[in-house]
Amino acid sequence: MTDTPDRFYVTTPIYYVNDRPHIGHVYSTTIADVVARYHRLRGDQTFMLTGVDEHAAKVVTAAEERGLDPQSWADQNAAAFQETFFSLGVSNDDFIRTSEPRHKERVTEYVTALIENGDVYAGEYEGWYDAGQEEYISENKAKESDYLSPINGKPLTKKRERNYFFRLSAYQDRLLALIEGGGFVVEPEARRNEVVARIREGLNDVAISRTGTGGWGIPIPNDPDQTIYVWIDALFNYLSAVDVDGRREYWPADLHLIGKEILWFHAVIWPALLLGLGRELPRRVYAHSFWISEGRKMSKSLGNFVDLERLDDYVARFSLDALRYFLTTQGPIGTNDADFAEAKFLEVYNADLANTLGNSFSRVTNMIGRYCDGLVPQPGGGSDSGLQEKAVATLEDYRAAMASLRLDHAAAAAVELVRQVDGYIERTQPYRLAKEEGKMAAVGAILYDCAEAIRIASLLLWPILPDRMATAWGRLGCDSYAHATASRGAGQLEEWARWGGLQPGTPVSKGDPLFPRVLAEPAPAA
Repeated sequence: MTDTPDRFYVTTPIYYVNDRPHIGHVYSTTIADVVARYHRLRGDQTFMLTGVDEHAAKVVTAAEERGLDPQSWADQNAAAFQETFFSLGVSNDDFIRTSEPRHKERVTEYVTALIENGDVYAGEYEGWYDAGQEEYISENKAKESDYLSPINGKPLTKKRERNYFFRLSAYQDRLLALIEGGGFVVEPEARRNEVVARIREGLNDVAISRTGTGGWGIPIPNDPDQTIYVWIDALFNYLSAVDVDGRREYWPADLHLIGKEILWFHAVIWPALLLGLGRELPRRVYAHSFWISEGRKMSKSLGNFVDLERLDDYVARFSLDALRYFLTTQGPIGTNDADFAEAKFLEVYNADLANTLGNSFSRVTNMIGRYCDGLVPQPGGGSDSGLQEKAVATLEDYRAAMASLRLDHAAAAAVELVRQVDGYIERTQPYRLAKEEGKMAAVGAILYDCAEAIRIASLLLWPILPDRMATAWGRLGCDSYAHATASRGAGQLEEWARWGGLQPGTPVSKGDPLFPRVLAEPAPAA
C-alpha cells in the first residue's frame, strides 16, 4: 500500500449461497470494509467488492430438498447476504452474483481464450473427490486424512470423468519466482511458506469442469455437457466485476482478503489463470484464520455457532460499532484462530471503548462546556503536554500498521493516544486549576491539547467506528469530515490529522456517552 492517494481495489471472498451468513462471512467483510474506509479516508479512489458464489452442486441439492429450483434458492440466500451486509453498514461498492449475465459472459470469454491458447484442454480425470468442498484432492492428501474430508470428516469419493483441464503445471516456475521475488505477495508469512513448499512439490494440471449439473452453472464454450467448475467460475469474479468500461483502471486488485481454507485457489490457481490470460496479477492475497467460540471449535451440533441472531444481540446490547471494534481488534487476522467469547467482548468493550475512548471524550467536552463557555479554547504557546509529539508518532505507527494489515495494532495506537490524554488530565488536573484565580488561560491550553489529540484519534478510529466517530466529529464542530466521507466519499487524512485543526471559538457540544459502560449480566441461579 502506498503512502500517497491512489486507486485501491479490495475484495472479500464471494460466499456460497447454500446457507445464511454467519460470523465467518461477517468477519471477512467487516475487515475488508475497515480497509476500504481507511483508503477512502486517505483520499484513495477506492473500490470494494463482495458477493456470492452460486454455482455449487450443494445449491442444487439444497434447492431440491426445499422443492425449489437452484436460481430461486440462490436468490433467497443472495438477498440474505445483501441485507446482512447492509444492516452491518458495509460500504461495498458492488455486490456480484455469479449467476448474473455480466459475470457469466465474461467467464465464457476468459475460458474461450484459455482454450484457444492451449492452456485449457479436454481429458479424463480420476481422483479422490471431496463432495462437501466440491474439490478433488491429491492421493497423498487423501491418504493422510484416511480418505476422509479434511474439512468435514465425511468419506471421500473415487471419481472418474471426462473433464477439461488447465495447464497449471506450465506455470510452476513463474509462480514460484513471482512469490519468492515479491512480485505476487502472499501473506501472512506462514501462509506464504505453505504455498511455496507445496509448489516446490510440483504442480499438476487441474480439472476445471464437471458433468451432471443439470444446467446449473456456466457451460464450457462449445461443449454444453461440461460445466465450468464452481471454484474456477468464482475466482473470475474479481476480474469480471471491473473488466468493464469505467472500472478497468482498478485492475489489478490491490488486496484479496480471504480465509485460510481457500488459500490454494487464490495463491496458486488464480494467479496461474491470470498468467494464462496475459493479465496482471493481484498485488496481494491475505489469508486470515478462523473464529472459535468460547474456547471450542464452532459447531451447530454443539450449539455454539455464532450466527446472525447472536451478532444482532451484540449489536443491540453494545452497538454496531462495538461489534466492528471487537471483530477488528480481536479477530483472527494472523495465523492463529481467535475466540469469540462473551467475557472477552465485555472486557474489551469496557476497557477500550467505554472507560477510555468514551470516558475521555465526555471528560474533555464537559470541561470545555464548564470552563470555556462550550467553545474550543485558545491553545497555549509552548505547551509541554507532549500530546502533539505523541499524535505525530501515533499517525506514523497507525499508517504502518494499516499497511501491514495489523488492524489490531492500528486501533491500539489510536486508543493509546486517548490514554495519553487521560494521563495528561490526571497530571495537570484542569478541574483544580479552574478554581485558582488567573489560571483560566492555562486551563484552556490544557483542554485544547486534549481535545485536539482526541480529534486526531477519532480520525484514526473512524474506519472501525464510523458511526460513533462521526457523532464525535459533530460534537467537536468537525462536521465537514462526516460530510466528506459520507456515501463512500474521499477524506483528507494527512491534512486533517495535522496538529492544530481545531479552531478556537468553535462550539463544542456535550451529549450522551459515546459508549456507555455495560455491566456483566449475573449468572443464572443454579
